[in-house]
Amino acid sequence: MSADVLSSLRQCGARLTAPRRAVARVLGEARGWLSAEAIASRARRFCPSVGLVTVYRTLELLEGLGAVRRVHGPTGCHGYALASIDDGHYLVCRDCRQVVEFEGCDVDGLVRRVARRTGFQVEAHMLELVGLCPACGRRASETLRRISSRSRR
Repeated sequence: MSADVLSSLRQCGARLTAPRRAVARVLGEARGWLSAEAIASRARRFCPSVGLVTVYRTLELLEGLGAVRRVHGPTGCHGYALASIDDGHYLVCRDCRQVVEFEGCDVDGLVRRVARRTGFQVEAHMLELVGLCPACGRRASETLRRISSRSRR
């Protein structure tokens, strides 16, 4: 996946600096979303001179190219994850931070109704579904069963 990120940068004419290569590598190796701080920390293993400002600028550029998307939570933007689908959306595990991208959200009718009712000119939408991935869901169920069986004793 980091090759796709590098390709996006190359196609837009951006320089493929060592810090940008390090950020692309970290994003490509990530199993879930990462904060900008975590990306910077991991990227320093590959390029010690990577700074947080460079990471934010690279993420902003990649977001503009559609190569990454922000992952949000109750308190705002928490991090970033690779994006491989135009108009894709995310399933986000609240425990392990796994991100699964999916396409198709079937909200066009809703968007039209809301725009008509409010007068807004809707330009884009984001859909993020938050919950538990299958592995974390199984762990949570097992934990609940154990707690339940203890309380019955």
